[in-house]
Amino acid sequence: MKRNLFYLTVISTMILSACNENRKAEVPGISLTNLDTTAIPGDDFYQYADGGWMAAHPLPAEHSRFGAFDELDEQSKKQVRGLIEDAAKNGGEQGSVSRKIGDLYALAMDSDRLNSEKSVPVASYLEKLNGIDGKDAITPMLAIMLRDGIAPFFSHYVYADDMNSSVNILHINQGGYGMGDRDYYLSDDERSQTLRSKYIELIERLFTLAGYTAEDGRNASAAVMKIETQLAKIASSRVELRDPVANYHKITLEELNKLSPAIDWANLFETIGIHGLTDLNVGQLAPIAEVTAIIRNYPLQDVKYYLCWNVLNTASAYLSDDFSDASFEYYGKALSGKEAQRERWKRAVDVIDGCLGEAVGQIYVDKYFPPAAKEKMLDLVKNLQTALGERIENLSWMGEETKNRALDKLANFRVKIGYPDKWRDYSGLTIDRTNSYWENILRSNNFDYDYMIGKFNAPVDKDEWLMTPQTVNAYYNPATNEICFPAAILQPPFFNPTADAAVNYGAIGVVIGHEMTHGFDDQGRKYDKDGNLSEWWTPEDAKLFKEKAQVLTDYFNNIIVLDTVHANGELTLGENIADQGGLQVSWQAYQNTIKSATPAAIDGLTDAQRFFLAYATVWAGNIRDTEILRRTKIDPHSLGKWRVNGALPHIDAWYDAFGVTPENKLFVPKDRRVAIW
Repeated sequence: MKRNLFYLTVISTMILSACNENRKAEVPGISLTNLDTTAIPGDDFYQYADGGWMAAHPLPAEHSRFGAFDELDEQSKKQVRGLIEDAAKNGGEQGSVSRKIGDLYALAMDSDRLNSEKSVPVASYLEKLNGIDGKDAITPMLAIMLRDGIAPFFSHYVYADDMNSSVNILHINQGGYGMGDRDYYLSDDERSQTLRSKYIELIERLFTLAGYTAEDGRNASAAVMKIETQLAKIASSRVELRDPVANYHKITLEELNKLSPAIDWANLFETIGIHGLTDLNVGQLAPIAEVTAIIRNYPLQDVKYYLCWNVLNTASAYLSDDFSDASFEYYGKALSGKEAQRERWKRAVDVIDGCLGEAVGQIYVDKYFPPAAKEKMLDLVKNLQTALGERIENLSWMGEETKNRALDKLANFRVKIGYPDKWRDYSGLTIDRTNSYWENILRSNNFDYDYMIGKFNAPVDKDEWLMTPQTVNAYYNPATNEICFPAAILQPPFFNPTADAAVNYGAIGVVIGHEMTHGFDDQGRKYDKDGNLSEWWTPEDAKLFKEKAQVLTDYFNNIIVLDTVHANGELTLGENIADQGGLQVSWQAYQNTIKSATPAAIDGLTDAQRFFLAYATVWAGNIRDTEILRRTKIDPHSLGKWRVNGALPHIDAWYDAFGVTPENKLFVPKDRRVAIW
């Protein structure tokens, strides 16, 4: 599923109360041990701010990247594990939420049962697929798979119409290939060739584990690679997918039938529970048309191999260890460079979060989120909102007409803090320990699918949360023009109740400003205050925005992340704009807070230095070279190092705080610094 959400992409844990900006800090918000004072701030600020932390935190075997927020995620998982195990211990009546949580966790943790069952839980599914006796039978089987959370050929979801954000419609997008990125099928570089070889090994391994012969495994891998490569060739790139206008094609059901007639779409939609569909959005037309070419031109057995592969690849995490270990060899080791799988209980916690997320979230909030924190966070958001409004009003490059509309959009931001006002009802979900782990996952997937389909043609629920409270992240949603900060992000290094204001504005303040700026980045700016795709900019102002954004794109394109590999300034543009804007807005909000009274230095660091060090601390981390390559190809966020060394050289106050001069490596002449928001 793909929605136009813009994430901070961080992880953290429990809540603490908000800071009192007027009192002396009881505990320093900046740990001097995190610094590497042998580094020169103006040459490598990331090393200066985080070198001590990185030296003290070598990469654990199960991580491809481990940062300050990953460290907190480990603590968070332990907290959630405690909540889950308490639920399991207390039991509860059959059908109660606590019983469901406990039973699903027990299934996930029962390695003896999983290893004794081997491929048995998935055998009947494969039999159904192998029993397809003609291409006309593919559509009904696709309907079953989609409801089960398995998505061959394409992805789909129900959410707001980009042109009419008050109503939910069906969206279909390209998909159907599993290597991790379309370019891995198409590029001839050594890494892509190696990944293709490893992926083929995975396909053959899972088929043989499922009881197929070695020859079947080879035939299956050949069929899967041919089909997925054909889908990849026609697919839009990640950069092309960033343009919401170019990925909106609202067509009728009749037009969809003409576009891709090998699928009986009317029958498919009725079977999956979408009744009365007349039109929908097809994000990328060519890949959906290509599905027909594949179904018509490939032998039926090849298509069946491909469908079976989708089941095996999805199910591998819920079967015996030899399945999950084989999957890890590709997705963990080959793609990311991890050396070991995460412990079973951590994987189990993630599954519970996915299946019963708000149920766990309600328990989490009751234990870890003090009510006062929500109100104090709202006050901080208001301060940032005021600062962004001031910056918009003072923009020299933007005309009054666009400014007024931008201010109107800002004033109409919806703000969500901590947790939803109404919790999701899980009474319709059955967890049965007499069934296999995989069968219960399918039942959960069906439950979630019905929940999603129930929104079709209904008004958009603007009170719905798209993250659980225990999710360590934040997001901006253009469809509802909202910013959301789940409970779990409000603790150090993001939010520290005992630290001075400079530290909190440099950390959580920048997070808030980051999400606000997403409403005005190269994607978010295309949505109006009501969440509709709309050209609300004057042509002159839109042109100036693009020119300024191009400067940032070019700047990041020139960054070398590893050996000869450059950052992708086009892919990361939105996040880079949000980082730069978040810094500018939060710095101004902080200045508004202290007014003319400059706070005293703490531990020899001025308030300005502490602001920027707090920002850098959020991105402290170590990362494997393999993961650098993977993230540079697929992640719209810049690497942690460059969210620091790439963003700060465009912030004037940073130069003043650390005495950065033209002799320093990170120095950017003032007339070439990006100043958008």
